[in-house]
Amino acid sequence: MKMKRIAIFGNTHQEKKSAKIFRLLELLAERGAEVMIEKKFYNFVQRINPETPLLQQVTSFEGNNFNADLVISMGGDGTLLKSAHYVNNKEIPIVGINMGRLGFLAGVNSDEIDAAVEELFEGRYTIERHSVIKVEADNHSFETCPCALNDIAVLKRDDASMITIRAEVNGEELVTYQADGLIVSTPTGSTAYSLSNGGPIITPQAGIVCLTPVAPHSLNVRPIVLRDDAVISLAVESRSHNFLIAIDGRSERCEEGTRLVIRKAPYYINIVKRPGTKYFATLREKMGWGM
Repeated sequence: MKMKRIAIFGNTHQEKKSAKIFRLLELLAERGAEVMIEKKFYNFVQRINPETPLLQQVTSFEGNNFNADLVISMGGDGTLLKSAHYVNNKEIPIVGINMGRLGFLAGVNSDEIDAAVEELFEGRYTIERHSVIKVEADNHSFETCPCALNDIAVLKRDDASMITIRAEVNGEELVTYQADGLIVSTPTGSTAYSLSNGGPIITPQAGIVCLTPVAPHSLNVRPIVLRDDAVISLAVESRSHNFLIAIDGRSERCEEGTRLVIRKAPYYINIVKRPGTKYFATLREKMGWGM
């Protein structure tokens, strides 16, 4: 994979940690890379160090208005999800530099930037394909991209009673959930919101999705795992006559009666992994197993 054009997304909330970008820019400049930085992060970085000459050769872009050989995400998993949202179906590999806490997806620690850049330009890395799910609605136009790397969640409004969600799989009735919500999770998202609600951990290339209820009224209702080519239909009723849909945390309001259809998206998100990275070793470390 060539490394001539590199796009950078970043976290604009942690000035001290985000200052690591200046070392990254030095390393990329030494290798003659053409660097673009997402507009909000560019302005943030400029405020941190307005006198730096490192930004003179850097351009900025907004949203998905870019083309690159590699995307670098500087932040936590939330920043990487934002990067994946804008990469969408461009199939550009993403490498995550973890400036946050947990960092399941962002696999490069902030003190490993030098080594990681060297590995990238020497071709010493692997690319892991992560499946994506998308949601469609019969009478609702989404304000954002309807695709999710982690999960799509149907949730009650903050001040509302629990909602009723009638679920079908491939046209066959599954169950009617009475709960605070329902999470449809990819394997990538299984260690996120779904896990905090009792869902299982799923290995990245398992080829399945998981339906995890949020605070179900009945204790007999449990998470269920389905093949990722399943078509999931949801019909939602609410006393407030509306509900929330969260797509990788980007939430918006939907009207009661909106029928949602969730299925696998026709593309993957490519995550760059450092040499020697092992999934179960990462899992043990992040989950604190054996400590």
